[in-house]
Amino acid sequence: MNAIIEPRRHRITIEEYHQMGEAGIFDEDARIELLEGELFDMAPIGSKHANTVARLVHLFYAAKDSVVVWVQNPIALASSEPEPDVALLKPGNYWDHLPTVDDALLLIEVADSSMQYDREKKIPVYGRYGIPETWLVDVNARQVEIYREPSPSGYRTVLMRGEEDCIAPLALPELEITLGEIWRP
Repeated sequence: MNAIIEPRRHRITIEEYHQMGEAGIFDEDARIELLEGELFDMAPIGSKHANTVARLVHLFYAAKDSVVVWVQNPIALASSEPEPDVALLKPGNYWDHLPTVDDALLLIEVADSSMQYDREKKIPVYGRYGIPETWLVDVNARQVEIYREPSPSGYRTVLMRGEEDCIAPLALPELEITLGEIWRP
Protein backbone atom coordinates (compact mmCIF):
# COMPACT_ATOMS: atom_id res chain seq x y z
CA MET A 1 0.00 0.00 0.00
CA ASN A 2 1.33 3.42 -0.94
CA ALA A 3 1.08 6.20 1.60
CA ILE A 4 -0.18 9.54 0.38
CA ILE A 5 2.22 12.25 1.36
CA GLU A 6 1.13 15.85 1.34
CA PRO A 7 3.80 18.29 0.20
CA ARG A 8 5.16 20.35 3.07
CA ARG A 9 4.95 24.11 2.81
CA HIS A 10 8.05 26.09 3.57
CA ARG A 11 7.14 29.06 5.70
CA ILE A 12 9.43 32.04 6.03
CA THR A 13 10.05 34.36 8.94
CA ILE A 14 9.64 38.12 8.96
CA GLU A 15 13.45 38.39 9.00
CA GLU A 16 13.74 36.18 5.88
CA TYR A 17 11.01 38.22 4.20
CA HIS A 18 12.95 41.43 4.84
CA GLN A 19 16.20 39.85 3.66
CA MET A 20 14.48 38.81 0.42
CA GLY A 21 13.31 42.39 -0.10
CA GLU A 22 16.76 43.82 0.64
CA ALA A 23 18.34 41.32 -1.79
CA GLY A 24 16.06 42.57 -4.57
CA ILE A 25 14.17 39.30 -4.98
CA PHE A 26 10.87 41.15 -5.33
CA ASP A 27 10.17 43.67 -8.08
CA GLU A 28 10.42 47.20 -6.74
CA ASP A 29 6.71 47.83 -7.30
CA ALA A 30 5.53 44.36 -6.17
CA ARG A 31 2.58 44.39 -3.78
CA ILE A 32 3.27 41.39 -1.54
CA GLU A 33 2.43 40.67 2.07
CA LEU A 34 3.53 38.00 4.51
CA LEU A 35 0.71 36.11 6.23
CA GLU A 36 1.52 33.26 8.62
CA GLY A 37 4.84 32.66 6.91
CA GLU A 38 3.43 32.61 3.36
CA LEU A 39 3.74 35.27 0.68
CA PHE A 40 0.60 36.55 -1.02
CA ASP A 41 0.18 38.92 -3.94
CA MET A 42 -2.05 41.81 -2.98
CA ALA A 43 -4.90 42.86 -5.27
CA PRO A 44 -4.38 46.02 -7.33
CA ILE A 45 -5.91 49.18 -5.90
CA GLY A 46 -8.79 50.48 -8.02
CA SER A 47 -10.60 53.82 -7.80
CA LYS A 48 -13.41 52.57 -5.50
CA HIS A 49 -10.88 51.09 -3.11
CA ALA A 50 -8.62 54.16 -3.14
CA ASN A 51 -11.53 56.55 -2.62
CA THR A 52 -12.91 54.48 0.27
CA VAL A 53 -9.52 54.44 2.01
CA ALA A 54 -9.20 58.21 1.51
CA ARG A 55 -12.68 58.81 2.95
CA LEU A 56 -11.94 56.64 5.99
CA VAL A 57 -8.70 58.50 6.64
CA HIS A 58 -10.58 61.80 6.36
CA LEU A 59 -13.23 60.62 8.83
CA PHE A 60 -10.65 59.33 11.32
CA TYR A 61 -8.66 62.56 11.11
CA ALA A 62 -11.00 63.92 13.80
CA ALA A 63 -9.25 61.57 16.24
CA LYS A 64 -5.71 62.58 15.23
CA ASP A 65 -4.80 63.62 18.78
CA SER A 66 -5.91 60.25 20.22
CA VAL A 67 -4.56 57.77 17.67
CA VAL A 68 -2.06 57.29 14.88
CA VAL A 69 -3.86 56.72 11.57
CA TRP A 70 -1.64 54.20 9.75
CA VAL A 71 -2.46 53.89 6.04
CA GLN A 72 -1.53 50.86 3.91
CA ASN A 73 1.58 50.19 5.97
CA PRO A 74 2.70 46.93 7.58
CA ILE A 75 2.21 45.79 11.13
CA ALA A 76 4.31 43.03 12.72
CA LEU A 77 2.42 39.98 14.01
CA ALA A 78 4.95 37.20 14.82
CA SER A 79 4.99 35.24 11.51
CA SER A 80 2.94 37.81 9.60
CA GLU A 81 3.44 41.29 8.26
CA PRO A 82 0.06 42.24 6.79
CA GLU A 83 -0.69 45.65 5.35
CA PRO A 84 -4.20 46.66 6.40
CA ASP A 85 -5.70 49.52 4.43
CA VAL A 86 -6.18 51.60 7.56
CA ALA A 87 -5.09 50.97 11.13
CA LEU A 88 -5.81 53.00 14.22
CA LEU A 89 -2.85 52.68 16.56
CA LYS A 90 -2.06 53.80 20.06
CA PRO A 91 -0.23 57.13 20.06
CA GLY A 92 3.48 56.64 19.65
CA ASN A 93 6.45 56.92 17.38
CA TYR A 94 6.93 53.99 15.02
CA TRP A 95 10.14 55.33 13.47
CA ASP A 96 12.40 52.46 14.53
CA HIS A 97 9.91 49.58 14.69
CA LEU A 98 6.66 48.47 13.14
CA PRO A 99 3.54 48.54 15.26
CA THR A 100 2.53 45.23 16.82
CA VAL A 101 -0.67 43.73 18.19
CA ASP A 102 -0.12 45.70 21.40
CA ASP A 103 -0.30 48.95 19.42
CA ALA A 104 -3.33 48.11 17.25
CA LEU A 105 -6.76 49.41 18.24
CA LEU A 106 -8.59 48.79 14.95
CA LEU A 107 -7.58 47.33 11.59
CA ILE A 108 -9.63 48.04 8.48
CA GLU A 109 -9.57 46.10 5.24
CA VAL A 110 -11.27 47.70 2.24
CA ALA A 111 -12.31 45.14 -0.36
CA ASP A 112 -13.78 45.15 -3.79
CA SER A 113 -12.08 42.18 -5.48
CA SER A 114 -10.39 40.78 -2.35
CA MET A 115 -13.44 40.01 -0.16
CA GLN A 116 -12.88 36.26 0.02
CA TYR A 117 -9.15 36.54 0.77
CA ASP A 118 -9.71 39.24 3.40
CA ARG A 119 -12.62 37.41 5.06
CA GLU A 120 -11.20 33.89 4.98
CA LYS A 121 -7.44 34.47 5.35
CA LYS A 122 -6.55 37.85 6.83
CA ILE A 123 -9.32 38.50 9.33
CA PRO A 124 -9.03 35.14 11.11
CA VAL A 125 -5.29 35.81 11.47
CA TYR A 126 -6.02 39.21 13.03
CA GLY A 127 -8.37 37.55 15.51
CA ARG A 128 -5.90 34.79 16.40
CA TYR A 129 -3.22 37.38 17.15
CA GLY A 130 -5.62 39.31 19.39
CA ILE A 131 -6.38 42.43 17.34
CA PRO A 132 -9.34 43.81 19.34
CA GLU A 133 -11.42 44.92 16.36
CA THR A 134 -11.34 44.62 12.58
CA TRP A 135 -13.65 46.12 9.99
CA LEU A 136 -14.10 44.64 6.51
CA VAL A 137 -15.49 47.36 4.25
CA ASP A 138 -17.29 45.93 1.20
CA VAL A 139 -17.20 48.73 -1.37
CA ASN A 140 -19.56 46.93 -3.75
CA ALA A 141 -22.31 46.10 -1.24
CA ARG A 142 -21.68 49.33 0.70
CA GLN A 143 -21.62 47.57 4.01
CA VAL A 144 -19.17 46.87 6.81
CA GLU A 145 -18.54 43.62 8.63
CA ILE A 146 -17.36 44.38 12.17
CA TYR A 147 -15.27 41.70 13.89
CA ARG A 148 -14.87 41.84 17.68
CA GLU A 149 -13.87 39.58 20.57
CA PRO A 150 -10.70 37.96 19.21
CA SER A 151 -10.17 34.27 19.92
CA PRO A 152 -7.79 31.46 18.93
CA SER A 153 -10.11 30.61 16.02
CA GLY A 154 -10.63 34.18 14.76
CA TYR A 155 -13.38 36.40 16.14
CA ARG A 156 -16.37 35.46 18.28
CA THR A 157 -18.61 38.36 17.21
CA VAL A 158 -19.41 39.52 13.69
CA LEU A 159 -21.79 42.43 13.10
CA MET A 160 -23.10 43.58 9.72
CA ARG A 161 -23.87 47.25 9.17
CA GLY A 162 -25.21 49.06 6.11
CA GLU A 163 -25.05 52.52 4.62
CA GLU A 164 -27.66 54.02 6.96
CA ASP A 165 -26.06 52.70 10.14
CA CYS A 166 -23.68 54.45 12.53
CA ILE A 167 -20.67 52.70 14.01
CA ALA A 168 -17.78 53.66 16.26
CA PRO A 169 -14.52 51.89 17.02
CA LEU A 170 -14.48 50.20 20.43
CA ALA A 171 -11.38 52.23 21.31
CA LEU A 172 -13.02 55.54 20.29
CA PRO A 173 -16.73 55.31 21.09
CA GLU A 174 -17.05 59.09 20.71
CA LEU A 175 -16.01 58.84 17.05
CA GLU A 176 -19.31 57.73 15.55
CA ILE A 177 -19.40 57.39 11.77
CA THR A 178 -22.49 57.19 9.61
CA LEU A 179 -21.42 54.61 7.05
CA GLY A 180 -23.01 56.51 4.19
CA GLU A 181 -20.31 59.16 4.73
CA ILE A 182 -17.74 56.67 3.46
CA TRP A 183 -19.40 56.48 0.06
CA ARG A 184 -20.88 59.91 -0.43
CA PRO A 185 -19.55 61.81 -3.46
